Order: sequence, then structure tokens, then C-alpha cells
Amino acid sequence: MKIPKKVLDRLGATVKVFQAVAVLQKTRDVSEADTVTLVKDILADSFGFDKYLELTSEQQIRGTYCDLAVKIDNKIRYLIEVKSAGVALNDSHLRQAVNYGANQGIEWVVLTNAIDWRLYRIKFGQPIDFEEVSSFNLTSVNLKNDDDLNRIFLLCREGLSSDAMDVFHQQAQLVNKFTIAQILMSDPAVAVVRKELRRLFPELKVEQEQILDILVNDVLKREVVEGDKVKETQLRLKKALQKIAKQTVAKPGQVPSTTPSTTASSVSAGESEA
Repeated sequence: MKIPKKVLDRLGATVKVFQAVAVLQKTRDVSEADTVTLVKDILADSFGFDKYLELTSEQQIRGTYCDLAVKIDNKIRYLIEVKSAGVALNDSHLRQAVNYGANQGIEWVVLTNAIDWRLYRIKFGQPIDFEEVSSFNLTSVNLKNDDDLNRIFLLCREGLSSDAMDVFHQQAQLVNKFTIAQILMSDPAVAVVRKELRRLFPELKVEQEQILDILVNDVLKREVVEGDKVKETQLRLKKALQKIAKQTVAKPGQVPSTTPSTTASSVSAGESEA
């Protein structure tokens, strides 16, 4: 994603200072209140928010409080649950932050101890669920690394203006091991493998079903072949194919492509190795 120069300059001028302060806070095992102050300074000086107009402390949600909230044009954009710098973030901290967001109908929640920063998206279903979208360690980020910069930019004021969180999340949903695995198991991909095998070894007799069986049972890990994430990916790919089909005028006699989910489900998964 394109990061404005003023953001790069601001991060370059402030991040090293806050890296040192965060490490010092962890060493001294300071209170949570001190870490909240540091996080607020990072949000203002590094991430570009107005400390007095866009950052609110102790945001009340149904009788309880969240440490910080980013509020722009009277709308909360994301909540921030802060733990002291010396505390390792864990699932109980996350559940607390997610509950805050779910109660207020806020989609994005950040959990941090000023060193580790984790961005989560809440899934409003039955039951409420969540997924980690991005994370970084402030003390080890490299501002010359595009991946580190992109992850920090998601939490910046300018990132909110460009809907960077949604764009990053959408790309993460599409470009991952589950999507790649399903595409590899699709009819067109398996056909390419079969064609290449026959080109290299003309005497070889191999069917697509054999190749698919090897992919499912010997090449791909079980986690990318079965499970809830796989079902979500298959549904996403099916919708993409349906969208393409609606936009494309089929040629006479053309046979519709088989969806990756249909192909994969035709072979039962066995034990996986790599």
C-alpha cells in the first residue's frame, strides 16, 4: 500500500525514541497507567492522532471501561485495551477487549502492552468471534521493511482515512495458504501438473485423480485441506467463480470450470506430511 511521505517522516523521527522508552518500561515493570500514557503518546506522535480531540481515555461501555478509543467525527474507529509493558499479552486480555468491541458494535480492537501490538477484527455472529488481522513488535520493527511499515500504517490516522484496515484484511483473506491450497487442488491446476508430467515423461500414464490424491494426502498439510478455514475459503472462491460467470458470456459448447471446493471434496483426505 502507498504510505504518504509525511507518515514515513513522522515514524522515522519518533519510533526509535518510543522503542527505547517501551523497553525501559518493561525493564522497570511499570504500572498499567504508565503504559497507557506511553501508548497515548505513541498514538499521537507516531501514529498521527490528535491527542486531545481523537483519543479518549476510559471509554465506558455498558458499565465497564476500555483503556483508550480512537474517535473521529464522533465515531469510535477502534478500541485499545492496554496492559502494562511487563505483562505478556494472553487470551484473557483479548477476550476482554473483544467483549468491549462487541458490546459497542465496534469492528476493530487493538490489544497492546506498548511493545506488542495486535489488531483484531470482530465477527458479529452467533457466537461472537474474532480473528487476528495484523501484529507487530514495536521494539523490533524495521522502518526500511515494507511489511513492518504496512502493519504500523494500519493503525495510523492516515491509514484510517484510506480504509487501510479493510484493504489489508481483504488481501489477507485472499492471499494465504488456504486459498493457494484450494487453487492447487482445482481441476485447471491439476490439469497443468498432469500435462507437465506427460511432457517430461511421454510414456507415463497418469490421471488427474492420482495427482489430486497425492496433493491432498502427501503434499499439503491437513490444516489447508479440511476444517472451518478451508470451508470459508471454498465458499469465498465459489462466490468469486459465480461472479466471474455472471460477467462472462459463455462461448458455445464451453464447459464451466469446476470450483476448487468441488474438486477437493471429491477426494478423501488422509494423513498429510508437509
